[in-house]
Amino acid sequence: MKSLAALCLVAGFGLAACKGDPVKCENGCRNYHTLLYWDKADPQIAAAPPAERDAMRREKLTEFEAEMKRGVDVCTSQCMSANNEHDIDCLIAAKTATAVKACVGH
Repeated sequence: MKSLAALCLVAGFGLAACKGDPVKCENGCRNYHTLLYWDKADPQIAAAPPAERDAMRREKLTEFEAEMKRGVDVCTSQCMSANNEHDIDCLIAAKTATAVKACVGH
């Protein structure tokens, strides 16, 4: 799995976001990472034997939270300096991994 920092680097280069608004940038970064992370993790969990799914989901949640904690500040900072409100609004509004990828041109 890519780390949040790596994803945010891509997001930072692929989007110009946020006019320095740290709240909007953090929300966009969190939504971006959340959608992409669970888009990959959910199928892995579903493919696991039923008896292992709860434990795997807890493990993935712990991994997700650690990645988010490590990278959200870097992503937010990059977003703030990029200065493109349209793209950050797109990231915040996205409801699927496909939609959030479209926001950053993936």
